[in-house]
Amino acid sequence: MVNSRIFTVKDADAVAALVAHTLRVTNRHDYPAEYIENDVQRLTAAYFIKKAQATHFYVFYQEQQLVGVGAIGPYWDKTDEMSLFNIFVAPEAQGLGIGRQIMQTLENDTYFKQAKRIEIPASITALKFYQKFGYQFKSGHEQPDEEQLYRLEKWRK
Repeated sequence: MVNSRIFTVKDADAVAALVAHTLRVTNRHDYPAEYIENDVQRLTAAYFIKKAQATHFYVFYQEQQLVGVGAIGPYWDKTDEMSLFNIFVAPEAQGLGIGRQIMQTLENDTYFKQAKRIEIPASITALKFYQKFGYQFKSGHEQPDEEQLYRLEKWRK
């Protein structure tokens, strides 16, 4: 069983380690090693502590082992548009429904419910996963941008 809760500072090192491991294992098929290592250097414990101050940042544990993370927060300080951030599932836990649980948690969050539009900067690796949840290419963004990410969005009714 996977339990979720809001990120606390004590999670920061484990989150940074999970993200680094996931990037190096799962994303290596779509990105060069230098790109991944640049992300790993940027996505530190301090980065996640700061990110958690501006978002609703969730951690997902299975038997006291961190297996996933994800966040939702304002899109450029807007109150009716949100963005999803830093959604990662440990490589060993992929395919077990944890990504789906992360998405369900984020889409049940108060930020999501107040948004008319939700955007996600999607990795090449995760593109098809997000499309399963109804996220579509933002107009004019059908190819990865200069950050090698797809810009996807979902409009709420």
